[in-house]
Amino acid sequence: MRETSEVYAVKNELPTNRFTNHPLYLQVRDAIALRIASHEWKPGVAIPNETELAREFGVSPGTMRKALDLAESQRLLTRLQGRGTFVNDQSSEESTARYSNIRSRDGKQKVGDVEVLSVHETIVSERDGMRLRLRARDRVHHIRRVWSENGEPYMLEDVVLSAKLFPGVIGHNEASKHLTVLSQQFGVLLGRGDERITVGDADPEVAAALQVASGTTVMRLDRVIYTLQGVPVEWRLGQCLVDENRYYMAQFG
Repeated sequence: MRETSEVYAVKNELPTNRFTNHPLYLQVRDAIALRIASHEWKPGVAIPNETELAREFGVSPGTMRKALDLAESQRLLTRLQGRGTFVNDQSSEESTARYSNIRSRDGKQKVGDVEVLSVHETIVSERDGMRLRLRARDRVHHIRRVWSENGEPYMLEDVVLSAKLFPGVIGHNEASKHLTVLSQQFGVLLGRGDERITVGDADPEVAAALQVASGTTVMRLDRVIYTLQGVPVEWRLGQCLVDENRYYMAQFG
């Protein structure tokens, strides 16, 4: 696994460059985030209290409180009254639900089975490069998978991941995992997601994967998820049947 600092671009110590444009509390938040991404602070573990952290980082209690408030708002930490501050599990069902807006008719989140149809690494295309802000000759992982519930397919996904953030071979086992699980495994901290929705007709290839007639109406879910620093991590195009599924608008990030 590559060094986490390549992804997060911060050090364990606070920057000493007095000309930095980043406010001090953001530098502290970055240092906290790196400890989580590098697994120095593991999910579920209580971190030192605010006073101890302020002393360790050499900042005022007010600056540390502001950094911790931001980290909590970004779902990196959870404060429990009388118990302390704990590191959140980025791969938990709650974290995964932030990026999953498909629901059944009764409003319940779809929890189905995933089948990986193909996975390979390749040089980034112009289209993928634009969505993930990559340069020519950068490499990406392409994953195609289909989601089913009770044996009935409901969504075909085409996923593109930056190989810089997820280096090495990604096999069918890794490709079946949700991005939140992969990100925790590779030390990538997720931030906001942007998703655009359109409606169209399933082409023959999509229809075959979803086991419906060509021309069946599908929702097209075009989503990009970013790191906390705003670096694109994943571009996903999902094509979802509309008869038994609903899209629930949620704000996340």
